[in-house]
This record gives sequence, C-alpha cells and structure tokens, in this order.
Amino acid sequence: MAREIQFSLVYRDMWQSSGKYQPRVDQLVRVAPAIIDMGCFDRVETNGGAFEQVNLLYGENPNKSVRQWTAPFKKAGIQTHMLERALNALRMNPVPADVRELMFKVKKAQGVDIARSFCGLNDHRNLRLSVEYAKKWGMISQAALSITFSPVHTVAYYMDIVDKVVEYGADEICLKDMAGVGRPSMLAELVRDIKKKYPHIKVQYHGHCGPGFSPASMLEVARAGADVLDVAVEPLSWGKVHPDVITIREMLRADGFLVKDINMDAYMEVRRLTQEFIDDFLGYWINPQNKIMTSLLVGCGLPGGMMGSMMADLKPFLGAINAAERAAGRPEISLDALTVKLFEEVQYIWPKLGYPPLVTPFSQYVKNTALMNLLSTLKGQPRWSSIDKDTWGMILGRCGKLPGPLAPEIVELAGQKGFEFYEGNPQDMYPDELPKFRTMMKEEGWDCGPDDEELFELAMHERQYRDYRSGIAKERFNTELEDLRAKAGAPIVVKRPVVEMPEFPIEEYTRKYPHAVPLQAPAMGQLLWQVDVDDASSAPVSGTPVKAGEAAGYVQTKYGMEEIIPAVSGRIVAVTGKQGKSVVKGEIVAFVQ
Repeated sequence: MAREIQFSLVYRDMWQSSGKYQPRVDQLVRVAPAIIDMGCFDRVETNGGAFEQVNLLYGENPNKSVRQWTAPFKKAGIQTHMLERALNALRMNPVPADVRELMFKVKKAQGVDIARSFCGLNDHRNLRLSVEYAKKWGMISQAALSITFSPVHTVAYYMDIVDKVVEYGADEICLKDMAGVGRPSMLAELVRDIKKKYPHIKVQYHGHCGPGFSPASMLEVARAGADVLDVAVEPLSWGKVHPDVITIREMLRADGFLVKDINMDAYMEVRRLTQEFIDDFLGYWINPQNKIMTSLLVGCGLPGGMMGSMMADLKPFLGAINAAERAAGRPEISLDALTVKLFEEVQYIWPKLGYPPLVTPFSQYVKNTALMNLLSTLKGQPRWSSIDKDTWGMILGRCGKLPGPLAPEIVELAGQKGFEFYEGNPQDMYPDELPKFRTMMKEEGWDCGPDDEELFELAMHERQYRDYRSGIAKERFNTELEDLRAKAGAPIVVKRPVVEMPEFPIEEYTRKYPHAVPLQAPAMGQLLWQVDVDDASSAPVSGTPVKAGEAAGYVQTKYGMEEIIPAVSGRIVAVTGKQGKSVVKGEIVAFVQ
C-alpha cells in the first residue's frame, strides 16, 4: 500500500522569508477558511518567531491574533505549529527559563498544537528545556535540526543531537534546512537513520528554495521515510521562500506516494487573498529579489531570506569601499564584484568561527563580520579589526557550543582582549525574571490576562509591549506606512505632518572623509539616536564623541532594541540618518573619524 505524505502550509514563514511584516489578524481570519477548503493540509504554521513582535509593532495584541488565527484550524481538525528559538524563545537574545516555560503554557492555551524548537548552534542543552516544557504543558514537541553543509555537519553529528532530544522526550524531529543547502543524498541518509533507530518518531522536512536543491531534497527525504513536508502557495512560493504545494504534490504522486487532492478553487482564493494583502500594504516591505533563486547561495550557505537585506547592506558599503580603493590608487569595484567578494569572505571566515549554522541570529553575525573584514582589508587594516559584542558572545560560548573548533587566530584575539570562554550551560547565565514582571504589571495597573498571556508578552518583549500599550507603536507604524506609500506615489490613507529631510549623498561623504569609518544600522527597523524622542532633529551633530564598543544610538526592530556600536573611538563627522528613519541592516547612518 502506498505511503502517505502530509503537507504543512508554512504561512507564517512565507511572509517572514519575504518581508518585514505578517498579515494583520483581520486578514488572517479571512484567509483561514480558504486554506482549510484547499483540503490538502494536515498542518499549518500559524505563529512563532517574529509573528508576535510584528503584531506589537502594528500596535495590536498578539495574544488575540494567535487565538483568532488558530481557532478555525483547530475546529477543522488541522494541527497548528509555531517556531521558537530554544534559548532565545521568540526573540533574538537569551530568555530566562521561567519566561520560556510560560510561553508553552500560553501557546497551548491559545490553541497551538506543536512547538517546533531549534537552537541555531544545534546545542542540545538549549533544546532540553524546550522539549520538557512543551511536554509538560501538553504540546507536541518537535525538535528541529539546523541543517547546513560543512565537514563537521555529518549524519553522525546530527544523529548525536537526535539521540539527546529523543532522550529528553521529543515527539518529532524537523530537518530545518533554512538556507536550502542540505544535499539531497545526505538528508535522505539522515532521515533513514532516524527512522531506523526511532521508527515511532515523525519526521518533518523544511527547506527553502534559494539555491535550488529543495524539490530534489523533498523527493529524497520522502523516499527515505519523512512524514510531513513544509510547502508554500503563490504568490509567495519559490524564489527564496518554499516550494509550492502543487508542484511537490504532483512530484510525489508520480513517485507513487499517497497525497491529498487540492481544491484548486480554494487554492486560487488563497492566492488571491495573499496577493490582496501584498497590494494592501505588506508589499512595501517585500524585496523583489526574494522571487529569484540563485546558485551563488550554494557556496556561501547564507539563507535565501537574507539576500534582499544583504544587497541593501552592500549598496551603502560600496561607497565606503570605493572611497578606500580611490585613496589607495586602485580602480573602483562594481556591486556584483563586491557581492562575490562578500560570498568568498563568508566562505573564508565561517570555518574559522567554528561553523555556526547560518540561521538567525548567527547568519547575521557571520555576514556582518565578513562585511567589516572586507572594509578593513580594503583599507589596509587586518581582518577581525571589528567584531561586534553579539558575535563575540557566540565565539565565547555564551550562546552554546559551536559545532567546530575556533581558528587559533580567533582564540588568540580573544586572549588579547582579555575575554574568557564560557563552557557552562548557557541557560544558567540568565536568572528567572517573572516575579519582576508581575510587579511591573501590578505597578502599571495592567491585568495579566487569561493564562497569564499579557504577563508573557511583557516579559518576552518588554519594549515593544510598552509601545503597544502606550499607542506609540501604532502611530509609528502608520507614519512608516504613509512614508512608503508617498514614495511609491500611492494614496495616503491617514493625513499627518511628515518631516522631510533630503537624502544624503553617501558617495559625497566617502570622498570627503576617506579615512572615516561608517556607523551602520545593526538591523532593519527604526533609527533612534535618542529613545522616546520624536523630533527628527535629534540626530547627533558633527563633532559628537563616540567610543568603540559603546552604544551611539539604537534601532527599534521587530525583535527588540538593537544598539548601534561604533567600531572605533572618535567623533562623528557626518550624520546620514535622521531620528525615526526606517533603515535596513548595514545602512550607513553616520561616519566616525
């Protein structure tokens, strides 16, 4: 009898891999009936990383969104699943254990069935509490392996992790091929080994299309025994996102697998509504490059979802690099040549940094270090002249154990800076905090909500939650949307005064200050030279002193507040970003000399 393969629609990740925002809850509840009517999905990914922060950035309550979004699927008998980052839970930085546990209690109460938990370093110690807490609160625990391709990421390496998470009680295993660089034959061997050793364990495969391996990988893991495949739908399928359910279904059907039929009328309705959401406002934050696959991703191993932001990083960097080239009497380089140089630099430094899987947030750390190395070497300075504090945290073991050994030069550099390596359990570094947040809720006069869900939001995303409660978040989002609509020539829905400032010519500054070091936004978000100040004139003036390693400003992101850290001490000689401006990761916001 033919073996059945089930499909999961990764509706959350479709948007997460395409742009900045997710659909609003009113849009999600409109598309849910059509997704159900398609008839081919046993699972839908509804929430998790970024989803809740996005709701808060809208100025809306994420708890209401999760409850309303999961309800129709639960009623239809379709399982819902979320994504969480183990030690980091739903944010980009470590979370105390008591807050992590509350998350599973809250999400189960809100109707989420499956917790997909991954550690970006594949450190089983970070996954242990996720598995135990999910089981304690009645969720299905799906432990995810962060898949990449390197000499250390072998089948034996991954099976060691599988052994540990199964010992902790995991019900399922997910192969999270976030960059789509897992080789089909290796993935099939891994699935066969899991199924042979743990036949009761369900295996789900998640692979992005970026470098083009995905359909082959899906066919191979299905033949090897995988149970569930993650798929997408148009207009957000393929490109840097996930394969479309229609193609994958037909491929598996032709290979003899049992797969559910697709109601094409319902598919077209999901497609129509998704496009409507894009046209409404979400498309303003979707980079057109996300629709394109590229084999250049095979070598560097970077996630396809990073390509759009990476190209935005490179454009302002190009001016600074070409200024250095001119100062050295060398010819300028093109953006394409710089892209190749960046890929080559990532390939060069990745082994030296211990082969961290290139998944959030470690993909950003490696890429940012590669960018700074490029700038340093082209200016005649040594590599590793600028490594940010978060990357040092990864290097020193504060996020978990790196898969491979560090290069001797990195170990030596850490010693020169007086840094100490941490070999303990990363969770031990972050004491419980829920009592503190309960006190805050009481002081503010806020109710903790059903199942303590409002308490959870404050504890997980304090800054964004406060902005949501105050109304600042909704006002900020509406202003950002109006600015983008105005630039696109679209009608402005809500009228309000907008402070306009001229665009700053980056090339002019790089020529004027050839020895200055760019100060860059660490992430996509809103530039805040001063927190809680709305005046666009609040940017620092020329001559303002800054210190290497100390925050000179901030970027409000969907994950939290990120510090803008100068690589060198000196004085600001030019400011290219106004207070409140929307910036992308790597965008130059000032120059320091």
